[in-house]
Amino acid sequence: MQQRATYTPIVHRVRSSALVRTESGLRLIDFPEESRQYVNAQVDDYWTGWRRTFRWRPPLRFSLRARFSQEADSLRGTAGFGFWNDPFLMTGWRWPALPRVLWFFFASPPSDMALTLDVPGWGWKAAVIDAGRAAGLRWLPLAPLLIPAMRSRRSHQTLWPRIQRDLGIAEAPIPFSMTAWRQYEILWGERRTSFWVDGEPVLLDAPSPRGPMGLVIWIDNQYLAVHPSGRFRHGILALSQAQWLEVDEVKIQTDVGA
Repeated sequence: MQQRATYTPIVHRVRSSALVRTESGLRLIDFPEESRQYVNAQVDDYWTGWRRTFRWRPPLRFSLRARFSQEADSLRGTAGFGFWNDPFLMTGWRWPALPRVLWFFFASPPSDMALTLDVPGWGWKAAVIDAGRAAGLRWLPLAPLLIPAMRSRRSHQTLWPRIQRDLGIAEAPIPFSMTAWRQYEILWGERRTSFWVDGEPVLLDAPSPRGPMGLVIWIDNQYLAVHPSGRFRHGILALSQAQWLEVDEVKIQTDVGA
């Protein structure tokens, strides 16, 4: 991975995982795990910091080359690369927070995070969220009424687009093979964000989440199902075979226009 001379991300491994330097890049590997124990191979730069000390803000350009060991129908768990604010205490103690993310993200069933009406809650996608924006916070007092209402398909389809907009949510599926080497790029502007794969746009003019956020590159075996109606389920998936994410040419450029 190409990094600034003073920049050292942290390797984070849980149980049966490894990070291995290969001839073509850095391989993050999850080994078979039949006992449904959490397995995670990860590189990040926010392990010990408070959110206010996270490194990255817009404008910037993030790019890397990446490939996976299997296609989306064979991978198990979640994986991806980009930026987030670690809202769920995944790496050390911080106060919980509303999520902010800006990343290429994969989730396998039974994960089902239905954040938009027109994109499945699983699969390989580009995604942004900023649930802590002022426009989004105005919905919190209405949550006791909104959550039961979302159980109705008609109410969900009527109300959710407005809530989605105020939470700064945008997603788009990535219609390319995951096992081939591909060039992934995010242009994170002050107001709008774009995602590209091999020079082809996959999500343009998405709302930009606020900084600061931390870099994360990972592959694990967890799943999460969450729905605006309040349905929530989280767990760990057994791995019958090894799976990996390999990355190279990781670049973060901050000398870009907003």
